[in-house]
Amino acid sequence: MKFSNLFLGVILSGFVFTSCSNDDDSNSSSNLVVPTTYTFERDGNSTVDYNGQTSRLLMLQEIGNYIKDAGTNSTTASATVLKDMYANTNNQFSTSDLNSSGKQLKNKTAASRDYFVNLGGGGSTLEQSNVRDFFEEQFDDAETASNGGDASEGVAGKYLDGTSTRLFATNGLEPQQVVLKGLMGACFIDQIVNNYLSTAVLDEGTNRDDNTNKVLVSGKSYTNMEHKWDEAYGYVYGAGGGKYWDSYINQVDADSDFGTVKEDIELAFRKGRAAIVANNYTVRDQQVAIIKEKIALVAAVRGVYYLMNGKSKLTTDNGKKAFHALSEGYGFIMALRYTQKPSTGAPYMSKTEVDNVLADLMAGTNGLYDVDYLDANLDDMAETIANKFGFTVAQAEAVN
Repeated sequence: MKFSNLFLGVILSGFVFTSCSNDDDSNSSSNLVVPTTYTFERDGNSTVDYNGQTSRLLMLQEIGNYIKDAGTNSTTASATVLKDMYANTNNQFSTSDLNSSGKQLKNKTAASRDYFVNLGGGGSTLEQSNVRDFFEEQFDDAETASNGGDASEGVAGKYLDGTSTRLFATNGLEPQQVVLKGLMGACFIDQIVNNYLSTAVLDEGTNRDDNTNKVLVSGKSYTNMEHKWDEAYGYVYGAGGGKYWDSYINQVDADSDFGTVKEDIELAFRKGRAAIVANNYTVRDQQVAIIKEKIALVAAVRGVYYLMNGKSKLTTDNGKKAFHALSEGYGFIMALRYTQKPSTGAPYMSKTEVDNVLADLMAGTNGLYDVDYLDANLDDMAETIANKFGFTVAQAEAVN
């Protein structure tokens, strides 16, 4: 097998041949060389760049830590500061790199090409505005709770959970967890599967011809298509150390009931990037489908897990012990609205279906404080999600 100059840009050490076929069919994997790590070079320079994604992951981490510290240290969580961090204004982050990055979370929330520009998947500009307002309402709730006393039914405040002091809104939701898990979906998943892995973005304008002819972005070592793929990758792995989706992919992968999710996603990202280098757009699109399917599965499994984990704690402290897990579940369920089923281009669960589950979760008197309501209905909510994704509630419960 002879390799063209297209492959000179890919590091030659540690490659794995993905097929034993000797045919030259450009739609097969036979002309691909896939690195064992996400490392790609051209003329001795790395072609991988996802700095913007790294910045946004670190911004979300600082937002989460700011709210957490307000509870732990009995200080006020300023909604103004949090909204500034969300939009990256007024230099509220701890590093000049983040403050001057020109990146923000707000303008990437519910902002994908497929759902909120082209208005596919049931998306709309009204929904985009409502979603962003929702997260800012969580910042308001965090401030109110941080200024309160003990959290109780209908009263925002603090709850000592072991060694952690958590902030709860009047309905029992924990703003920090709703923000963290919610933005993992409304920003990170939406950008991964509905934006950067969208054909509308990857093949926009002259991208395909430019990539085929290796026309590089001005002043850069990569083609525009290569960069878009890297940006999707960055929303999973850009912060290092197993944060956000990287962490939860690892957790689901640890359970044999869900196969090799971690390996599947990592390989799909590497193989898809190698396919772009090789101008093999059929294989690229096959990897897009794998990533979309597997990330959606991870979000669904974690949503069900936290519903059932919360249920197991409902008898402690009038249910307040459960609110942390149920708030995580709330955020993961929100994320399901931003998934995309490769065969249809629509979410695995529509906005209406997701909203119905979330409304059911909060349907008791004063939300999560109605422990009796939750105890009787959490199983049904979990079943609704599990059935949609083809696994059982028991399988999700087993994922720690």
